[in-house]
Formats: sequence, C-alpha cells, structure tokens
Amino acid sequence: MKDTLVGGGSGAPVRRDPPRPDGAAEAARRRKKLITLTRPWLLLAPSLVVLAGLLLWPLIQVGKLSLQDYEVKFGGGVGTFTGFDHYRDLLTGDLLWQTVLPNTVFFAAACVGLTVALGTLVALLLNRLGPTWRLICSIAILAAWAMPAVTGTYVWIWLFQPQDGMASQIAGSLGLIDPETTNWFTERGPFYAIATLNVIHHGFPFVAITVLAGLMTIPKELYEAGELDGANAWQRFWNITVPTIKPVFLVVTILSTIWDFKVFTQIYLMPGGDGSNPEVYNLGVYSYIEAFAKNDYGAGAAAAVLLTVLLLVITIVYIRTLFRQGEEDL
Repeated sequence: MKDTLVGGGSGAPVRRDPPRPDGAAEAARRRKKLITLTRPWLLLAPSLVVLAGLLLWPLIQVGKLSLQDYEVKFGGGVGTFTGFDHYRDLLTGDLLWQTVLPNTVFFAAACVGLTVALGTLVALLLNRLGPTWRLICSIAILAAWAMPAVTGTYVWIWLFQPQDGMASQIAGSLGLIDPETTNWFTERGPFYAIATLNVIHHGFPFVAITVLAGLMTIPKELYEAGELDGANAWQRFWNITVPTIKPVFLVVTILSTIWDFKVFTQIYLMPGGDGSNPEVYNLGVYSYIEAFAKNDYGAGAAAAVLLTVLLLVITIVYIRTLFRQGEEDL
C-alpha cells in the first residue's frame, strides 16, 4: 500500500499515513480501555494490600474461630471444628432477640437521631455568630469531641452516682426520686438513657462542625429570595437548607450509625455493663463477655461476625446512597 501525498498550505506535499486496518484500530481501542480500567486499581493496590493485612486477615481468623470450640492452652490454643453450632445457638437463643439485638438497634437509633438533631442545631447557631465567637464556640464544643471515651464515661457515672451524684441530688430535691433507694444503673431504661447522653455528648461536635461547613457553602441569596417569597425560618430550613446540603446530612447520619452500632466503651465501663447485668448487653459487650469472661471464644467470635455483617450492610447502604446522590447531582 502506497502513502498518499496531498498538498499543504505552502504548496509542499504532506505525507498522510493510510488508515490502519479495522483489526489494529479495535486492538488499540481494547488496549486503551484495559489501561483505563486497571490504572485506578494499580494505584490503589498498595493501600488495598495494607487494608487486607489489617482488616481482611483478622476478619478471616475471627470467622474461622467462630466455627470452632477453641481452648487456650500453655504455648498456644487448640480448636475443635464445630461447624455452625455457635451461630445456631446464638440465633435461636432468647437473649439475642429479647435483649442484645433490641438494645443494640434502639440504642443506636436514639443516639443517631439525637446526635444529628443536636449537632444541626449547634451548627445553625454557629452559622449565625460572628467569626470571633464562632471560633471560640467551635473550640469549646470540640473539647467534648477530644475527650477520651473513658474519661467522658466516668464523668457521666459520677453525675448519676446513686445517693451523692449531682443528678441524683437534683432529682431528689425536686421530689422525683429518693436518692437513698434509686440506682440509675440497675434497670435497662435509665442505664441506656445515661449511655445515650454520653454518646450524644461525645458525638455531636463532629456533626456540628461538618454541617457548619455545609451551611457556609449555601449562597445567602437563596435565603433572601425565600424571605421575599414570605417563607419563615422553618420553611427556609426545610426547603433551602436541607435540600442544598443533603449529602452532608447523609454522610453524618450513616457514619454516626456505623459508630453507634459498635459502641463498647460507654457501655462496658458503666456499673453493670461489664457482664454483671445481662439486661444491658449490646452486641459488642456480649461478644466480649462470651469470649474473654466466659472463655467461649467461638460464641464470642460468632457474635462479632454478626455485628460485622450488620455494619457491612450499613456500609453498603452508605456507599450506594452516596453514589446515587452523586448521580443525581450530575
């Protein structure tokens, strides 16, 4: 096949390559598509290897442990394969369905709803403040976020200490309880009410700062237009603020759900939460008690796998929601 010569603008001939056969063009197209598909995974490969070592391998070991009766002996441990016996015992037991799972689900739902609500209110307040007071208040609320969970839990225990706790004394002076006979930590309702206050106190700063960042991106002209149309503050919030920063609310809601489903420290450190009161078990505490207090490592691992499955479902919902929101924005 001969090359084709065409005249250029200056009169000199310009060599133009003949078109490549269809087979070569198709091969080049496939090669380009392959590079496009594999390049992101090649860039992510080092991080994925590290995550596999830190997360996937321990998860596989926990899954194997849940299928065994494992005994710790000097110099190591011995496991006897039992199949899905631990899962059958867990899923057919009354403790899971009547106590552990309801405590986990309802506690997480209450914490998420109240944390997002309080954080949003604080963000709206911060958004109305001037720069100086906004900075001061932001630093103040971040102190609650920076406080370790152990320290915060002991503060709330001290506040509700029977007889001489500040909350007990105030409730007693108002005639609501008898401080000498009331113990907030023996019944499931008051126990989880205190735990909920603890989690909200520790978690609302994250929601407040995140929502505040979203609020500061909303143009003021939208609110001015709403005021001209006669919308009150409540209507402006639901018709302007919420739709505009909906992705922010989705992120803080689903992340809070993941965190609150696996709360352990705030439950375990409270009186009765270390296993002496089974009525206040959640999945995390139940798994720990079965494995390390009762030395039933297989049952504890089975409960840990169940909790992991629940968290994976929530994570999948979180990722799909974010992708769906991104497609709608496009």
